[in-house]
Amino acid sequence: MKILFIFGTRPEAIKMAPLIKTFQKHQELFDIKVCVTAQHREMLDQVLEFFNIVPDYDFNLMTPDQSLFDVTSDGLKGLDVVLSEFKPDLLFVQGDTTTAFIGALAGYYKKTKVAHLEAGLRSGDRWSPFPEEINRTLAGHLADFHFAPTNNAAMNLANEGIKENVWVVGNTVIDALFLGLSIVKDRCEKTFFDFFDYIDFSRKIILVTGHRRESFGKPFEDICHALKQIASQFDVQIVYPVHLNPNIRKPVNTILQGHKNIHLIEPLDYPFLIWLMEKSYLVLTDSGGIQEEAPSLGKPVLVMRDVTERIEGIKAGTTRLVGTGKDKIVEEVTTLLRDRQAYDLMAKFVNPYGDGNSSRRILDIIKRSPL
Repeated sequence: MKILFIFGTRPEAIKMAPLIKTFQKHQELFDIKVCVTAQHREMLDQVLEFFNIVPDYDFNLMTPDQSLFDVTSDGLKGLDVVLSEFKPDLLFVQGDTTTAFIGALAGYYKKTKVAHLEAGLRSGDRWSPFPEEINRTLAGHLADFHFAPTNNAAMNLANEGIKENVWVVGNTVIDALFLGLSIVKDRCEKTFFDFFDYIDFSRKIILVTGHRRESFGKPFEDICHALKQIASQFDVQIVYPVHLNPNIRKPVNTILQGHKNIHLIEPLDYPFLIWLMEKSYLVLTDSGGIQEEAPSLGKPVLVMRDVTERIEGIKAGTTRLVGTGKDKIVEEVTTLLRDRQAYDLMAKFVNPYGDGNSSRRILDIIKRSPL
């Protein structure tokens, strides 16, 4: 069976990596090839190197100030060539990126079976997250196999009339986390302490990540003002790996640069990110992946978005939706820093998103499924 894995961003690569590794262990059954659009270049390469994945096709799409139109049109043209050459029996796309949508669309155009990893996530708001909500909805209606991370995701698909070939398998991001931590533990931990030698690990560390398009402009400025107030009000260290997008870098550097309790750093390689997450006291993020990973590490997560499609963490009490408003973010962080009981209620080593065996389940399903 010829299988093509298509992805373009770091989060996709992280969630695809354990699945690719699992399928590569069965070369007697599968002819595996990897195609990256590289709509994110540097951040993608970090993950490929860490998990030792070498793409067979690389479009290298990332350009300064690229638009969604650029990624969509250039990616589709590239996939036309790849699918015509390789002629896969099945292609995998992951999640909700533009690459995932065009991968599913290209498969449909070529009448190639499409498997959608992390299928069924919905916020219910077509504009938030933008453009991810529409990307994953369209990919879901183009796909032939739907690997939902949770029962709620499967219910979302059923509500849209997608009821066949739907399996609840957990999220491969947990597979990646466990695999990544095992690789990290094989390395000398001193390497990681030396890398973060500017951090005082005797103080509480707040890890921050943010990149959502719908927060560009005033919402992101409000987030930055909230971080500045928290850093001024509490004896904490805020560590913020700043996304490469200039719409994020400009307000972050303008508002937060130079504060003694805030470390603005370059995006972290995946192993350093998960190591730092494990050392942090709490996490502020708009990242879907971190919402899923942090519960496995017992870290409370405050989600800086107005809506989230990952409601399982909200229901489990490990994550909380706080929006992008300055006062609300400061209020919620203050509670977790001052109220130990409130903190302990969120710091549960409970993960509603998976147990680390999702890739094996998907492999078993594909082995049994006639194409």
